[in-house]
Amino acid sequence: MGEYAGLGDVRGKRVLVRSDLNVPLDGPDDALVITDDGRIRASVPTIQALSDAGARVIVTAHLGRPKGAPEARFSLAPVARRLGELLGKPVAFAEDTVGESARAAVAALEDGDVVVLENVRFNPGETSKDDAERSAFADQLADLADAFVSDGFGVVHRKQASVYDVAQRLPHAMGSLVGTEIEVLRRLTADPERPYVVVLGGSKVSDKLGVIDNLLSKADKLLIGGGMVFTFLKAQGHEVGKSLLEEDQVETCRSYLQRAAESGVQILLPVDVVVDTEFPGGERAPAPQVVAADQIPADSLGLDIGPASAAEFSSALSDARTVFWNGPMGVFETPEFSAGTRAVAQALIDVTERGGLSVVGGGDSAAAVRALGFDETAFGHISTGGGASLEYLEGKELPGITVLETSDSTKD
Repeated sequence: MGEYAGLGDVRGKRVLVRSDLNVPLDGPDDALVITDDGRIRASVPTIQALSDAGARVIVTAHLGRPKGAPEARFSLAPVARRLGELLGKPVAFAEDTVGESARAAVAALEDGDVVVLENVRFNPGETSKDDAERSAFADQLADLADAFVSDGFGVVHRKQASVYDVAQRLPHAMGSLVGTEIEVLRRLTADPERPYVVVLGGSKVSDKLGVIDNLLSKADKLLIGGGMVFTFLKAQGHEVGKSLLEEDQVETCRSYLQRAAESGVQILLPVDVVVDTEFPGGERAPAPQVVAADQIPADSLGLDIGPASAAEFSSALSDARTVFWNGPMGVFETPEFSAGTRAVAQALIDVTERGGLSVVGGGDSAAAVRALGFDETAFGHISTGGGASLEYLEGKELPGITVLETSDSTKD
């Protein structure tokens, strides 16, 4: 059998798969090392299923934010090598996206073979706001294939050529990764099992405005940590020293606190924070101290929620049946400022063990789970797309999903 859900028999067909292989790399341009291969591993099941079904698999993806032209440090070459290791078979690599190398590599494919095209964002047509330029590039991509599978959840909120326009040109299907992500997010938004608790962290309130606004009418509790908490503390009238602060969002945070009080939604802010006089880095060893959240010294900045706050957050999650978490509680990359994030991660695992749904909303939260050594299978779901998850929870339309559901999936 050569069946793939939504496409029928794919044996011998060229199937273009839009994956999300945007992984962190470190080192010199000529010896880059992947520091977290989570997204590559998440892409394997769909690619493997298509290969096993006899498809000639053409993987397209982006890495980083190149400016529409090749840049060595954003090459997908090391990603292709890692994908081959995970698949346990050779994976070809095309040195361009739609040019001579790509066409030759695709022409050389046999049934079950896999090729990775070079970074799709090396072509300006991928991210162009000009419909005609984006359309012309999508035509070139579509010419390489007989069918399209969308499996890059981290980009479905972008109206880009390899995400949106190609789906209008080829018979298409949703990959298993994207399908699972959407199923989980619908469980978070369509009558979630209660109590429903949302944990938000990360650096900026402005990144989370839409999701806070929308979830104030849906969640039972909002737990707020990370750098964004200091704008909320300022809204309560507290001084925050040198902590990250968005002055232009103080009034917005004040309005959220008022709305929550009026609607019976609990917003839980830290009661203590771990501070230092400088951001961690360089040779200087951190000298953190724990202070009350309303007594941050003028010469210090908050870098993690404190132990009392971590205990309160864990307690607030102790009866939860549904939890969504996006954003670390502190600078988790530094051990001295990782305890808050670790406590939240463990509390989500406890929710899963009680039979509830725990969702880690991608981005830095997913990176933290791996960096802190947690077993990824202990969580209900770890998303591969932080931005896409947030936009879905804001109630926004995701172009890469809408196009799959509204355009003719059998189009030749």
